[in-house]
Amino acid sequence: MRTVRIQHAGQPQWGQLDDQTVHLTTGLTGERTGETVPFEQSALLAPAEPTKIVCVGRNYLDHIRELGNDTGDLPTEPGIFLKGPNALAEPGGTVQRPSWTQNFHFEGELALVIGTRARNLTPENALAHVAGYTCGLDLTARDLQKTDLQWFRAKAADRFCPLGPWLETEFDPADVRVTTRVNGVVKQDGRTSHMIFDVPTILTYLTRFVTLEPGDVVLTGTPEGVGPLVSGDTVEVEVEGVGVLSTPIG
Repeated sequence: MRTVRIQHAGQPQWGQLDDQTVHLTTGLTGERTGETVPFEQSALLAPAEPTKIVCVGRNYLDHIRELGNDTGDLPTEPGIFLKGPNALAEPGGTVQRPSWTQNFHFEGELALVIGTRARNLTPENALAHVAGYTCGLDLTARDLQKTDLQWFRAKAADRFCPLGPWLETEFDPADVRVTTRVNGVVKQDGRTSHMIFDVPTILTYLTRFVTLEPGDVVLTGTPEGVGPLVSGDTVEVEVEGVGVLSTPIG
């Protein structure tokens, strides 16, 4: 089942997409209200209402190597950073290339949205707390990532996290293809089976020290092939079994 978040009757609404009909629901994991909306008349929003966006960095060995961060040993714990809710951008929405960075990069990723409050999870029960999976674009000011004390400007600026197009609820994240295209040219092509830390491990680790609330987003890391963007580019992140997130760069 695909769960969507749309703009309807002047406000955000959750729904379930069945063929070309959106069945409105009482929330992210709520019941159907009985009201329907044609999908072609629906303006998609980012499928999350997070209190926080938790991101895993350096979760693919080849990406570690391409950035020159290979020390010869694999990380023993996931590397974590945060984006705020301000970073969310809707599927298909234009993101303006910031004037304050000289090296604006794309990073395509598998993302997930939490469905039920999660604390002290285990590998055995972690996936049961996931509402669904989607495509994420971790936009990065690479030059500022290297110069700033923390990655706030580099990773968490407004609209630096396009998400969508919807949540796929019936999904196994263990081994799926993650592809990023810029202007139709494949730049990243990886599989989640190559992640250093898989999804249950990530969620188990995170919930040792932070409570994940319904609607929170987790980005799971990016494969090798990241690179720069310029105004006029269009980035597409495709997760096998989910769909395609398209983001024009203004």
